[in-house]
Amino acid sequence: QVQLVESGGGSVQAGGSLRLSCATSGNTRDINLMGWFRQAPGKEREGIATFYATTGKSYYADSVKGRFTVSLDNSQKTLFLQMNSLEPADSGMYYCAAEERAPTMTARQARFAKPPRNWGQGTHGTATS
Repeated sequence: QVQLVESGGGSVQAGGSLRLSCATSGNTRDINLMGWFRQAPGKEREGIATFYATTGKSYYADSVKGRFTVSLDNSQKTLFLQMNSLEPADSGMYYCAAEERAPTMTARQARFAKPPRNWGQGTHGTATS
């Protein structure tokens, strides 16, 4: 079993920054792909940033590219999401997800081949205008 716990959400003014953390525990040895998903009110959950631990390759959705940065502290097994220049459209629940032994063909592009198996409970982030 893998446990994921997000933290770092909050409310900031538009243009501000938040840094989300995702702490992992349990049987994490085989995790090789992790990512952040966002769900805005009334919308479907979307993947916004992914990190392939084997090579360090990352992927970003167009909506966050250039503003968000995903990183992994492998020693602490913690995934981060640095969010800068936040906009009201970035508001929503942010979820951390992880996959164990993700297929190399898609994982090396830092993409999930299917919905991740492991999810955190989420942390809420809001940017107000």
